[in-house]
Amino acid sequence: MSSPPKTEFDAIVVGTGPGGATVAKELTKSGKKVLILEWGDYEPTRGSVFQTLPQAFIPGKGLYFTNQMLAMIRTITTGGSSMLYCATAFDPPVDMLKSNGVDISEEASGIPNEIPVAPLSDELLGPGPKRFLDSAGHMGYDAHRLNKFIFQDKCRENCQLCSYGCPYGAKWNARYFVDEAVENGAVILNKAKVEKVIIENKKAVGVEYTWHRVKYQAYANKTIVSAGGIGSPLILRKSGMMKTGYDFFFDPLVFVYGKIKGIGSGKSVPMSTGVHFADDGIVMTDFNMPHLMKILFDLEVLKIKQAFSFANTLPIMVKIRDELGGKISKRGWIDKPLSKNDKLKLHKGAMHAKRILQNAGATDIYEGWLFAAHPGGTVKIGEHLDTNLKAEFDNLYVCDCSVIPQELGLPPTYTLVSLGKRLAKHLAAVESDVKIENNKAVSAA
Repeated sequence: MSSPPKTEFDAIVVGTGPGGATVAKELTKSGKKVLILEWGDYEPTRGSVFQTLPQAFIPGKGLYFTNQMLAMIRTITTGGSSMLYCATAFDPPVDMLKSNGVDISEEASGIPNEIPVAPLSDELLGPGPKRFLDSAGHMGYDAHRLNKFIFQDKCRENCQLCSYGCPYGAKWNARYFVDEAVENGAVILNKAKVEKVIIENKKAVGVEYTWHRVKYQAYANKTIVSAGGIGSPLILRKSGMMKTGYDFFFDPLVFVYGKIKGIGSGKSVPMSTGVHFADDGIVMTDFNMPHLMKILFDLEVLKIKQAFSFANTLPIMVKIRDELGGKISKRGWIDKPLSKNDKLKLHKGAMHAKRILQNAGATDIYEGWLFAAHPGGTVKIGEHLDTNLKAEFDNLYVCDCSVIPQELGLPPTYTLVSLGKRLAKHLAAVESDVKIENNKAVSAA
């Protein structure tokens, strides 16, 4: 696009992760004029490290380090972090959200009609996940295959490109919904970084954004901020919501590695099998990773020899449900120390993983560095938003991981698509009510 759009829209959607992409798609299905503003690119997915690096590993944009040096990655591209995620479809926390006044049960139940939700077939389950599943099950763990958002007829055996975006179109991501929204008439402007929402008389009337180093404004009846757990509070603070960006979760995780003879390259879909300790807030899964990623992770803990050894290696990911806390600085840096309980959970999960590896006959077992994923709870339902995801300003809504009001500890995509569908229904109902009132006013006149 050679110049920014100047037309006023029915809705502006900021960001194209699962929440924003879903809202945009649903609104365009009902004929709404939608402008989508995305900071990242819209290039075809090539499944290469050279494409992934600028999307996710630029410090301060995609790559962050906490004050305890936990690395956290988000993806700045159309589709957001769903482009590099593992496509694991954990059920949404319906009861938790319902206790906070938000019922997504209807929306969640309908998603498998649009997106594939199923465990991997025997043919696609790699040797590493099979060994994890067999060993954990033999030890009495409730190990099972995990549901995946994957078109299995497009998926390939012995592949490790999930973490680079999947060039074969096998992994569902939010870009599918963005594509549909654009086909339905939405206008998307890429490389557009939204700075703030324009507020007039306590109402959102549009946004201010930077495109090719020039500031522009776009106007709409409704604004939906879906810039993620870090991006959304930063935009909202500049828009007058200063209390956002505090007391959040970010799902800390650690990888535990072991060498097991006979699993070969270990290439497979990551997170295809797992164990979930729901009461403890711990989840363990297999986690195949591309070679470069393993090299970088191993070098962080000075495992020089292991860094360049890929064959017969089984990584197990241990992720926990961390306690709320911390803050996001004005520049977007993350200040969130792990609590004592968080550290105990990580240690407990790592011990489970080591025992499973040992039972599978693994040698050279070691832990990697700590990471974090899925920052959320920075713009909470019940604290910053009402149960319809509306902010304190009229016509302003938020729909991404930032709205989740309690610690999650699980991949949030299923939840965010459900919330996006619910929000789109609400916006349609609001507009219908406005039309009815306007018609009454006209009739009375």
